[in-house]
Amino acid sequence: MSRRPTASDEALVELFLDMLAAERGAGKNTLDAYRNDLADLAAHLRAEGRTIAGADTNDLRGFLASLDERGFKASSLARRLSAVRQLYRFLYAEGKRTDDPAAVLEGPKRGRSLPKVLSINEVDGLLAHARKDMENQKHPPAQRLRSARLLCLLEVVYATGLRVSELVALPAASARRDQRMLVVRGKGDKERLVPLNQAAKRAMAEYLKMRGEAEPKAATKWLFPSFGEQGHLTRQHFARELKTLGSACGISSERLSPHVLRHAFASHLLHNGADLRVVQTLLGHADISTTQIYTHVLEERLKALVRDLHPLGDG
Repeated sequence: MSRRPTASDEALVELFLDMLAAERGAGKNTLDAYRNDLADLAAHLRAEGRTIAGADTNDLRGFLASLDERGFKASSLARRLSAVRQLYRFLYAEGKRTDDPAAVLEGPKRGRSLPKVLSINEVDGLLAHARKDMENQKHPPAQRLRSARLLCLLEVVYATGLRVSELVALPAASARRDQRMLVVRGKGDKERLVPLNQAAKRAMAEYLKMRGEAEPKAATKWLFPSFGEQGHLTRQHFARELKTLGSACGISSERLSPHVLRHAFASHLLHNGADLRVVQTLLGHADISTTQIYTHVLEERLKALVRDLHPLGDG
């Protein structure tokens, strides 16, 4: 027999997710993504009269074919396939299956796309426009405060390369006057130190001053508080404000997001001579291969180094 249907699909998936959290330090967003992907698998198998515990390779190929028919991009299809492979590898290792039906599955051939990157001038334009809005005395105080918050968000993310989830959840203590480094809790609940530059510290001080004047008695543990369920500004709200600002600066919404600013941080550092390992540490990447996607910005600089410094160069 190639299967042991001794547990429900939901129970097997939860066992797998527990392993990811305990042994690999997977965070909430990662676990939610796996849960959604595997719920899709379970729903497909259920419609075919099958289960996760009892599926064979042809059943899994049928699931992948259904994703293709539904118009999934190659990147999304590859992510679902990765989740399926890891699940069945786990079930085999734990003795829940006597075989691994996903081991021979092949994924879509896809190239790794380059990240969207803004130029230094474009980032400077966003910062200048946000500052102009903040300092415009003709705007009502509430609008100027929103502009100050947006400027602070921009300066901090461009100075640190934080993930947007890390940025919006910064504690109020991050803005202490003597603060030189941010302690950031990232993926897998891992902490890292990220330096703050003067521009970011100035934007924090200006924003907090205006917030204190508008709400003198308000107390919150968040740097960017909100009345929502989370207690702090949401990623979606920041993204909307950023796209509005980008439109005013002539940057299309397709080219701009909080993650694009993280890309800009990394690319501009590398372009100006930063070491790839340093950028990896600042971004909080567990694997250097994740950071290597940014090396496309180094090509011209490396060519110039060889041309100018090699003893047999053309100089």
